[in-house]
Amino acid sequence: MNSESRRIWLTGASSGIGAALAELLLKAGHRLALSARRPGPLRALADRYPQQVLLVPGDLGDAEQVRDIGERIASRWGALDTLLLNAGTCEYVDARTFEAAMIERVMRVNLFAAGYCIETALPLLRRGWQPHLVGVGSSVTYLALPRAEAYGASKAGLRYLLEALRIDLADEGIDVTLVSPGFVDTPLTRQNDFPMPMRWPVQRAAAHIASRLDQRPLEIAFPRPFIAALRLLAHLPGRLQLAIGRRMARRATTPTERP
Repeated sequence: MNSESRRIWLTGASSGIGAALAELLLKAGHRLALSARRPGPLRALADRYPQQVLLVPGDLGDAEQVRDIGERIASRWGALDTLLLNAGTCEYVDARTFEAAMIERVMRVNLFAAGYCIETALPLLRRGWQPHLVGVGSSVTYLALPRAEAYGASKAGLRYLLEALRIDLADEGIDVTLVSPGFVDTPLTRQNDFPMPMRWPVQRAAAHIASRLDQRPLEIAFPRPFIAALRLLAHLPGRLQLAIGRRMARRATTPTERP
């Protein structure tokens, strides 16, 4: 491990962007506390990087389990330099059979779990070196999209949470970065039943994020053309946005058409 090694708590580390980020950060010499519900992939990383990995699996939607994870990190390292919130899920709404429980499920994973982790991590970050709070949101927060009510609302909540915390933590020297990816090829997005323009391979997405963390930007949003298009559409008059959204919704797969 090099002299610039950081103590990083990475959530959602078992697959997708989280697993790819873990590989890159470990290769760079950082120490990682890895969280996910599935411990198997985490153990594989611990076997390869035994001096750098602290295994802290668990259900981050359970506040008590998150507190236990924080205690394990504190007992091993005493502090944190970076909290990297990557854990997330996605479910799509069918407005004809609207299910409030789906909203609750997605909110618990994408927003409430982030809050539990932040509550646990902040005392450790305050004892860390150049503390950095990083959260993986989504480009969906730029523009309302059909069937994304649950996912979009959870990520919009995460965006607001992090942007407000950025203000309130600034005097303590804790930087806050929001990551807003477009479509990335992960096990989660492979379940989508619609076209995903400008989709990036997961390794490219992880490398893009990792290469920018040291700069501590306010936001890491990619791919640029996709983000620019969403931002442009978001500035159109509301009625025009509605018309575009309805055209997209008409092409969405209906429940009877799904395999």
